Amino acid sequence: MNKPLLLALAALSIATAAPAQTAAPAPPATPQYRPAYHFSPARMWMNDPNGMVYLNGTYHLFFQHYPEGLTWGPMHWGHATSRDLVTWQELPIALYPDKLGMIFSGSAVVDANNTAGFGKNALVAIFTHHNPDEEKKGTRRHQYQSLAYSLDEGKTWTKYAGNPVLPNPGIQDFRDPKVSWHEASRQWVMTLATKDRITFYGSPDLKSWTKLSEFGEKLGAHGGVWECPDLFPLTLNGKTHWVLLVSINPGGPNGGSATQYFVGQFDGKTFVPATTTQKWIDWGKDNYAGVTWGNTGARKLFLGWMSNWEYAEKVPTAPWRSAMTAPRELALQQVGAETYLTSRPATEMARLLQPKPTALKKLTVKPELPLTEKLPALTPQFQLRLTTKQLTDMTLVLSNEQGEELLLGYDKQQNQYYIDRSKAGATGFSDKFPGRHSGPRLGTAPGADLTLLFDAASVELFADGGLTTLTDIFFLSQPFSKIVLRAPGGLTVDALTYAALGLKKAN
Repeated sequence: MNKPLLLALAALSIATAAPAQTAAPAPPATPQYRPAYHFSPARMWMNDPNGMVYLNGTYHLFFQHYPEGLTWGPMHWGHATSRDLVTWQELPIALYPDKLGMIFSGSAVVDANNTAGFGKNALVAIFTHHNPDEEKKGTRRHQYQSLAYSLDEGKTWTKYAGNPVLPNPGIQDFRDPKVSWHEASRQWVMTLATKDRITFYGSPDLKSWTKLSEFGEKLGAHGGVWECPDLFPLTLNGKTHWVLLVSINPGGPNGGSATQYFVGQFDGKTFVPATTTQKWIDWGKDNYAGVTWGNTGARKLFLGWMSNWEYAEKVPTAPWRSAMTAPRELALQQVGAETYLTSRPATEMARLLQPKPTALKKLTVKPELPLTEKLPALTPQFQLRLTTKQLTDMTLVLSNEQGEELLLGYDKQQNQYYIDRSKAGATGFSDKFPGRHSGPRLGTAPGADLTLLFDAASVELFADGGLTTLTDIFFLSQPFSKIVLRAPGGLTVDALTYAALGLKKAN
């Protein structure tokens, strides 16, 4: 994924003004905002997750990276690995810009049958080359798809001499290839963002590509350019459905960038959605460009970029900028006539839980209940779980000694879950940052079931088994020290559990 053209050109002009950028004083370090169990680069700019693939017990995460600045610049592929999805090791940069251009978003596959001829079980990266020189000429052919391969499980990479393997047909936005093997049609299928729609391509060998079909010209949200697609199957009640993720910028449900999805069928050539209902994988402000890991079998694990293009370059963090969401496990759930995607924290997240969590039962809230004295001192990393059989207005208020507060709750009249960060610390860096962000309650079961993951400067809310998810970042001057539950009409909470999460914060 990349910004729309005007933003990209502006960022590029800044990035290429090397003397001015080098001369600018470095902003003060902000270790208090550094997440512990969400991946963030040690230094400088990061955006989209790329090339996510699992091989021999290791999860590979590549990412859009500018190693020389805290704002978007000439893109590289950064690289990190994990064996458990919660502890990450950042490795040397995998792919650098070259004469064909910058290294924009893409994917990676394990070529188990050596279809490309690079070697059995070679890791093959399929990415967008973005040529700024061609862009300046206005040829509309400045983005095209290329390959690189690794024969040592991602330690070193060789770019294919025949790049690009998919030239641009004359389209302004032609990028972000997500490739997977489609067994039924015995071919590699590329899902590619093309203008404000998706184009599918097929190939027997990752090198020669044939156009299969297009999707989405008149379906889904079209507030901005389409980016970072992903196509994968999931099974529900013994039936296989296909899920198509499409990120959009702008046009998200709460403003700025966000990721929509469609559920339907794919026959190796054409994707047909089951309904036209608008669906979002996350209703918060800060989950964008997410895709799934390849080579994980039937299990689908998702990761997104935890920021929003409205203010991503302005958030007050240093010497790094931005983090990824927690890894999430995707599944399908039927609600009435609709099939929805659910996302929950990956099961590996449970290893973060510290022994002896604090569990409170049968809490009466009328109209509010202070919880600070009932819980251990809040840590920067913690999980809260709340279950109730009642559906009524309720708000969980987390605050500190400075009067900063984060509100999370349920609005009965609107039938929505929400996060309100209007008063949650620093907001002045962008007028697009403060606000209340809502997502509909989709479940029909009585009551509510909430899981909240906190990590220094972020919260991820998973409601009703992951049918509704909201992700927001925030920047407090001091950590949370107080917690209150409010319910103006009264509420009985069946259980509220607090658990500290156990990784040390990075320096």
